[in-house]
Amino acid sequence: MNFTSDNVHGVDDAILDALRDVNTGTARAYGYDDWSAAAEARLRDVFECDLAAFLVVTGTAANSLALAACCPPYGAVVCHAEAHITTDECGAPELFSGGAKLMGVGGAACKLTPAAVARMLEQMGRGEHEQRPSVLSISQATELGTTYAPDEIAALAAVARDRRMHVHMDGARFANACARLGGSPADLTWKSGVDVLSFGATKNGALGVEAVLFFDRTLAGDFVYLRKRTGQLVSKGRFLAAQMLAYLDDDRWLRNARHANAMADRLAAAVRALPGGRVRLPLPVEANAVFAIVPAALHAHLQAAGARYLVWPGAGPGTDTVADGEVFIRLLTSFRTTLEDVDAFTAAASAGAARR
Repeated sequence: MNFTSDNVHGVDDAILDALRDVNTGTARAYGYDDWSAAAEARLRDVFECDLAAFLVVTGTAANSLALAACCPPYGAVVCHAEAHITTDECGAPELFSGGAKLMGVGGAACKLTPAAVARMLEQMGRGEHEQRPSVLSISQATELGTTYAPDEIAALAAVARDRRMHVHMDGARFANACARLGGSPADLTWKSGVDVLSFGATKNGALGVEAVLFFDRTLAGDFVYLRKRTGQLVSKGRFLAAQMLAYLDDDRWLRNARHANAMADRLAAAVRALPGGRVRLPLPVEANAVFAIVPAALHAHLQAAGARYLVWPGAGPGTDTVADGEVFIRLLTSFRTTLEDVDAFTAAASAGAARR
């Protein structure tokens, strides 16, 4: 019953097999091998465009390097105030960019709106006395598990374009959003105005690989130097590429995400059905995250029963509020979450709710 993160589970067996298969013979180093070329070609097929792809090891590196490629040291990255790049990456975007400033914008359910972004940009008009708005960063899915439809992305991108800003998408859980929304990867990115995507794989079955995808290839001109200077140019690059190829093969990335989303739906349905009416889901389940407000006594019971999840900060999730004696929790499912995991949690929660 471990729902703390989709990082707690292991590696997809097919990806492990791919790593074993590539672990023979010799190959050119630093990404000049045949597997790396094949991975870039496959990513072009998936996204239906002539993108430039660069493999890195972590999501923090993918986001920070992507932003550094789009934003000068004197620039500003506009993002949601609770976006991962500003709350969970230890200043890496600022470090990798040489000092760019992250400007947080509020918004319900961790989502940006064109109006809120426009208001922020209207306040940033003092020329060289403040940072130049350079990048708009959108999280897909967001920290609260919500998603942006293509028309929402396009509307945000239009605001950015009016200020000659680039558009970055943090896609650590892009697969889950894509699987839920049902649109093509192209529709959810470059066709809606995204210039660069941090395409996640590690949370969805890989051992450790992410891709920085430049749909605007002009932004990728010096990226090879950024990647090397920040220690993300892996000498045995075929082991990153092998993961990405296996991840994309037969749409494994979408199948894994669909499974995680289905487990989240099953979990949400079980939580909604708990007796007593005191457990609430203040947010829609749009990816693989279930957020719930539970009585503190039920939280204690679940913890004692062995359930693991995160207690989420904040007092106003979605359209609800957390009262005294209540706890706001996040349950995150993964490609390895089983029916038994969900049913064990359901049984523990039902027993705890019935006792209240």
